[in-house]
Amino acid sequence: MHGVSVQQFADKMRLVCFTPCVDMTKRYITKSDVNRPALELTGFFEHFAKERVQVIGMVEHSYLENLPRELRYQRYAQLLDHDIPCVVMCRNFEPNAEVLRIAGERGIPILGTDAATSDFLSEAIFYLSGQLAPSISIHGVLVDIYGEGVLIMGESGIGKSEAALELIRRGHRLVTDDVVEIRKLNNNTLVGTSPKITQYFIELRGIGILDVKTLFGVEAVKEKQTIDLAIKLETWEAERNYDRLGLEEEYTEILDTKIVCHSIPIRPGRNLAVICEAAAINHRQKKMGYNAAQELYKRVQESLISSRNEE
Repeated sequence: MHGVSVQQFADKMRLVCFTPCVDMTKRYITKSDVNRPALELTGFFEHFAKERVQVIGMVEHSYLENLPRELRYQRYAQLLDHDIPCVVMCRNFEPNAEVLRIAGERGIPILGTDAATSDFLSEAIFYLSGQLAPSISIHGVLVDIYGEGVLIMGESGIGKSEAALELIRRGHRLVTDDVVEIRKLNNNTLVGTSPKITQYFIELRGIGILDVKTLFGVEAVKEKQTIDLAIKLETWEAERNYDRLGLEEEYTEILDTKIVCHSIPIRPGRNLAVICEAAAINHRQKKMGYNAAQELYKRVQESLISSRNEE
């Protein structure tokens, strides 16, 4: 089941558990949005987002406390009668014994935090969005080059790890080698991380496994990085026509998100690390509004027009 266990959520958000009798490891959160029950506390449960974490803040708590005792418990019972992941009470609010009894019977965890409601909501949504984002694992290397996340792809043995090692020696940072775990945070943002088991390790054929963090220091590694550019290493083919100007961008799709992709032919004598650096810098420059290929094209056109006028 794709989701975050309530236990994991509680640990990450530093929440107090008021219902230790409920096994939170067997309850899962599958939606990144959270819900502040409003109309539900009046008894209206049509279109109730029961799959979300339910948050009781100042407004909800004040409303419930002003209800007659029996009606208050009835509202809590109606809320807890749905198969919700959990209830979180903000601002150090605590449920009374009757509410805890109902929650225990229903098997619904009730948690607490001293955080303000708005602060908790933003932190919870940010965490759950990252954990529940669509994800995929691909073969490649992810390196932070001048702040640009560069995903280096290509067939096994073509030189991805060697290029990454040289980039590390030049002061850039390794995110992951061999396997890149990619999460789609939104329509335009992909974030790459490393599997825990291979984090900070790099494999070089003929040498073996290297611990980049130990050899080069903590400044040579990074836990996660947005993916801004993809570079696909390919074996050089003499008969193939490669793009030499770059007037039009080429793209690759990952999780239905387009990423600018450069196909780099490999042949003896080409310094892959320098090429990757240049590609990252050029990509950043384009994002800042300057395109060298278009500038050259503009100069050529102006030169042709000038030559015709002189004739």
